[in-house]
This record gives sequence, C-alpha cells and structure tokens, in this order.
Amino acid sequence: MAKAVVLAGGEGTRLRPLTYYFQKAMLPIGPRQRPLLEYILQLLRLHGLQEVVLLVGYRAEQVMNYFGGGEGLGLRIRYILDEPQLRGTAGALLNALHKGAISERETLLVYYGDILSDIDLTQLLRFHMGCGGAATLAVSRRYPLPVGVVKVRGRRVLELREKPSLGLRVTMGILALEGRAIRLIEGRLRERGGADIMADLIPQLLRSGEKVSAYETEAFWYDVGSVERYERLNSEVDFAALEGLLMGLADRRAGA
Repeated sequence: MAKAVVLAGGEGTRLRPLTYYFQKAMLPIGPRQRPLLEYILQLLRLHGLQEVVLLVGYRAEQVMNYFGGGEGLGLRIRYILDEPQLRGTAGALLNALHKGAISERETLLVYYGDILSDIDLTQLLRFHMGCGGAATLAVSRRYPLPVGVVKVRGRRVLELREKPSLGLRVTMGILALEGRAIRLIEGRLRERGGADIMADLIPQLLRSGEKVSAYETEAFWYDVGSVERYERLNSEVDFAALEGLLMGLADRRAGA
C-alpha cells in the first residue's frame, strides 16, 4: 500500500489576508466550515491510505492541534516540519526523506494541501503501478477559465462564451511518486536552496530518462489557492455530494 504525503506547510501568499490568521490548508470551507485539509484526509481514508505524512511549516500548530495523531479520522498521522534550507515542495519531500518519514523504497501519493477533489486515488495508484514509472501525474482533461471568452471581428462581438473549458490537459496537484525519484533533485536543491515538484523535480525526471505517466480523469477538482477562488468556493462546489462521498462512504467502509 502506498503512503500518503500532504503538502501543508506553505504560507499561502495568494490567500492573504486570510492566511495571516490561518494555515491555508486549515481554511474553513463548506456549510459545516470544516478545514480544507479534513476533506483531503477523508479522501485518503476513503481509498485506504491510512498512513499519512503531513509536511508542515507555517502555522504548523493549527494543523497539529486540530488533527493530532489522526485517531479521530481513523488515520495514523506523522508530522514533519519544513527546514529553511530545503525550500519548496520538492525540498519538503527531500526533508521528509532525510528524516525517515518516507523511504526510497516506498510508493507515495503526494497531494497538495490547497486542492479539493473527489478523484479516485485507488485507480490512480493502480494505474501508476501498471505503468511502472517514477511518477504519475493526475491530469484533468479540461480547464475551466474563470472569465468569459469573446470572439471579435473588427469592433464587433460575434460570440461570447462565459467561462468555457479549454481542451488543455492540466496537472491537478495530485501525483503518485516513487520515493527513489526524490534523490534526483538533491543537486538542484544544493545549488538554489529550494526546488518545487512540478517546476523542478518532474522536469528533472524527464531529463534523466525516467518514465512519467499521465492519469487522465474527469474527476471534480478545485484549486482553493487564491482569495478569489476561496470566495467562489461555496457557489461552485456541491458540498452535499462531496460530503456524502467523503464522510458517508468512508464511515460505512470503516464499519464494514
């Protein structure tokens, strides 16, 4: 079984001033005002990922005090504090590797702490195992623009499409990753003091000839990473359906 790793240490600069008071993964969302991170952890539990490593830094106490050891959710949670000399999301992974929370022999399910989704993690991991590569990115087949798109001829508007979905494949902030792949970023981290998963680690894997696969999905996902996105969250997400899936089904599985 894979081990889950959740990135929950960023300062959330795009969510200020909210994140002056909250860790971004702890922002209350939905009608019940549960922390965003609780939805993520429930999704992991639903798919049998009971061992979770939370990579924390900024306002770590909020996360640790709320979730504790994870017993209340039926999980085993370990916390790893970010180190200043290992900045960025890839730096946080390498820090967890150095501290023994994850190993090079493990398959990891890496989840960004500002992403809300109902993605089938079981299928993602099964797909990753079947591909036999170093990493598998969860990829959405379409990306909805937050604005309307206008077709113009001269000064005349011919067509207006309000918030259309582009036919672009975009990463969702969720991936399966072999622990051995993390070592490939050490050189870049020494040079720059920091590195990110998507901007540095995945390109380094590709340059090294490692296999990186795409798990394409139509699953719902929502990036809560800005104030504008946070303010639109309740109007754009069906929380009744999401909570029915994450809380209801997870509780029934646990009692089965």
